Amino acid sequence: MIVSENLDLVRSIYADWERGDHSSAEWADPEIEYVHVDGPDPGRWNGLGGMTEGFRVWLQAWEDVRIDADEYREPDDKHVLVLHHFTGRGKTSGMELAQMQAVGAWLFHIRGGKVTRMVHYFDRDRAFADLGLKE
Repeated sequence: MIVSENLDLVRSIYADWERGDHSSAEWADPEIEYVHVDGPDPGRWNGLGGMTEGFRVWLQAWEDVRIDADEYREPDDKHVLVLHHFTGRGKTSGMELAQMQAVGAWLFHIRGGKVTRMVHYFDRDRAFADLGLKE
């Protein structure tokens, strides 16, 4: 099986996230569009600063958050879909994300070796429906 450069790029992003490191954005296009389709804080942000803010909005409620990949899919040569789950616990409640069955999906849009758009789905079924895929 040939692994694409896009898949390698996304796997490298997840390698950092799985260690709890969300600090790098070298992989992101400066004009990246960052979207939360659903979940507790739906929204859309633009640019590296916007992506940082959008990620911060979600992360601020949790501690020791990690995003672990369950499966990588390439629906075409411009996108990588990652099915994932979260680990961590609520800062206020202490509730473990694993207890909430915290699963989701990221859709990465890639052009020229950079991520130009990231779309997060807290509901995997919605991601599949939007992409016309079957689980």
